[in-house]
Amino acid sequence: MAVRASDKPKELSPDELANLVIDYVKQETVEPVRALGRFLSWGIAGALCIAIGTVLLLVGTLRLLQTETGLTGDLSWIPYLIVAILAIGVMALCGWRITAGPAERRRPKTPESSPYSTGS
Repeated sequence: MAVRASDKPKELSPDELANLVIDYVKQETVEPVRALGRFLSWGIAGALCIAIGTVLLLVGTLRLLQTETGLTGDLSWIPYLIVAILAIGVMALCGWRITAGPAERRRPKTPESSPYSTGS
C-alpha cells in the first residue's frame, strides 16, 4: 500500500514545537489555577459575610435579652449564657454540615437508591 503525502505527519520547526509546549503547559496549569483562585475567593468572601452576619445576630440577640428580660444584678449573666449556648449550637451545626458532605439532593440519583424502585 502506498503512503500518500497527506498521511505523513507534519514536521514541526523547533520554534513551533516550543510554542506548542508552552501553550499546552499554560492550558493545563495556569487556567485551572486561575479557576481555583476564583472559586476560593468567592468562597472566602461568602464565609466572611456569613461569619459577620452570625456575630451581628448573636450580639443583637444579647442586646434583646438584656433589655427585654429585665435580668439585672445577680442574674445579669443569664443572657450571656443563653447567647453562648446559641453560639455553640451554631458552631456545632456548621461542623456537622461540613463533615456530612454535600446535600443528598445534589447527588445523582441511581435506580438502586430510589425508595420507589422495585428491586427486581
